[in-house]
Amino acid sequence: MNSDPASTPPTQQSRDLSPKPGKTLNLFVDAHVFDDEFQGTRTFLREIYALLAKKTDLRLFLAAGDTKNLEKYFPRQDNIRFLSYKSGSSLVRLGWEIPSLLKKHAIDYAHFQYITPLTKRSKYIVTIHDVIFSEYPEEFSLPYRWSKRFLYGRSARMADIVTTVSAYSKKSIGKFLGIDPGSVHVVPNGVGPKFFEPYDKLRSKDFVAGKYGPRHFVLYVSRIEPRKNHILLLRAWLELELYKKGIWLVLLGHQSIPIPDFDKVLNDLPAEISRLIYRDDRVGDDDLLEFYRAADVFVYPSKAEGFGIPPLEAGALKIPVICSNTSAMEQFSFFGENHIDPFDFPSFTARLSANLVSPPAEEELARLSGLIHREYSWERAAEALYKILPLQK
Repeated sequence: MNSDPASTPPTQQSRDLSPKPGKTLNLFVDAHVFDDEFQGTRTFLREIYALLAKKTDLRLFLAAGDTKNLEKYFPRQDNIRFLSYKSGSSLVRLGWEIPSLLKKHAIDYAHFQYITPLTKRSKYIVTIHDVIFSEYPEEFSLPYRWSKRFLYGRSARMADIVTTVSAYSKKSIGKFLGIDPGSVHVVPNGVGPKFFEPYDKLRSKDFVAGKYGPRHFVLYVSRIEPRKNHILLLRAWLELELYKKGIWLVLLGHQSIPIPDFDKVLNDLPAEISRLIYRDDRVGDDDLLEFYRAADVFVYPSKAEGFGIPPLEAGALKIPVICSNTSAMEQFSFFGENHIDPFDFPSFTARLSANLVSPPAEEELARLSGLIHREYSWERAAEALYKILPLQK
């Protein structure tokens, strides 16, 4: 990655997404993630397919349980059709419903996240964002690891096209799933244009405080599970006694895996401290953006990621960001002193304190935002996926 802003050509508006000559391709997208709690795969699908919907040589079939919710994220136009799943069961969906839909609508290619159906009724694209469960086995149960390794490996071998979101994940897929890395395409994540729009921070703080309570706060946006390292942040917040200074801890995300030590610390806190910890797993996209804008510091102490979109989104908004330097996040070295070892409690605590007492200068935050704008473009990602599709005669 070129980290010199002056020498990197802009990509947000300059990418050519004009259609290629050739046939119209029927492309099915399994979008069931829009039915569940927020996660990175939803952002990936929303941003890429909102752009690919502009292509006149693609006919998109977007499928989810709640199509009314799905229609909020994609334009209503002639080349998009929304399909509704009748069952909420992943086994029924993958075993019967999706193959039936693929046959009924004469689908050429079907795009899945991580896991494909058991049978083939079209050509398959599978995006495997990461295999973190194999890289950090201590963070996951044995049945979880075995089942995911089997399902991801089977899906990758069944697929006609395998993609992932980073060079790091591409290497890991080769190592742990036995897939030739040369056959894996990188379709990277990006940062949406709304994160680069100007805003009034005081207005955002007023909004969040008025609707949710926190005015001054440290923000972490992520699912809550062991590898996400929420316990490190919680202990640092308590160590610095930020609650005495009126600085809230805001954790936005669904707890998908039990974390006994994290839950115990939370449950043992006296009410006068715990009242300054705000947790929510149902914040809508518009309000989530306001939380980002209003944050005093954004933290991302995750131990392992296949990519890591949230710290880039916060950085684009010119919020001070403290981010892990492990796994795919090692490429985010532009965070400088705030690019930290998530296993080093003293260093993390020191950086959190420093950013609250003396945040980076506006010029530095603007420089980082400009770099992220140039390097992490959804237009680039959409183009990467489009180039893989066999649209030429």
